[in-house]
Amino acid sequence: MTLNAAFPLVFPDPLPFRLRVQKSLTAALKQITPANGYYSDMADFTEKGKTISRVYRGRTMFGEDDPLPMISILEEPIAPETDLAPTAGTAGRGPYDLMVQGFVDNDSNNPTDPAHMLMADVKKRLIELKQDEHLSNRVFRFGPKANTVVGVSFGGGVVRPADEVSAVAYFWLRVSFDLAEDHLNPFG
Repeated sequence: MTLNAAFPLVFPDPLPFRLRVQKSLTAALKQITPANGYYSDMADFTEKGKTISRVYRGRTMFGEDDPLPMISILEEPIAPETDLAPTAGTAGRGPYDLMVQGFVDNDSNNPTDPAHMLMADVKKRLIELKQDEHLSNRVFRFGPKANTVVGVSFGGGVVRPADEVSAVAYFWLRVSFDLAEDHLNPFG
């Protein structure tokens, strides 16, 4: 099946719950800007009349034309065993593990320094989401009781210089959302 970029896919409204979580995380990471108190600028920008994003979902391949810095949100390739469907009823609660990757321009003397800066900004934004969690008992403030994000946590992260994986310095950061999901109604 070949898809034509001139005819983008049309998705239902509302979107599946886990996609809404990723879209909400995308929007939150795009708020990382100097005007909002961060070092990095992850906001969309316009170039030659076209809106360019710096935060992507589900992209593993990038090229020289992609903007730096940039972030990609990926699902971990293997779900934890605790992410099994409920044995009774339609709802379940468990982790939704994502991997946030950030790519930056290399610093000529200390190539990984910019990756540390971007990862620190991402962690700061995630902590702000955790603070929101304490105010409302859920993250992103959407969804009924059965489809909601009730917590967010993240690891320490790893920063790497340019290597066989990437032509520029980058970081990996595990992010885990604690989800309460209604599997019978994933769009609700």
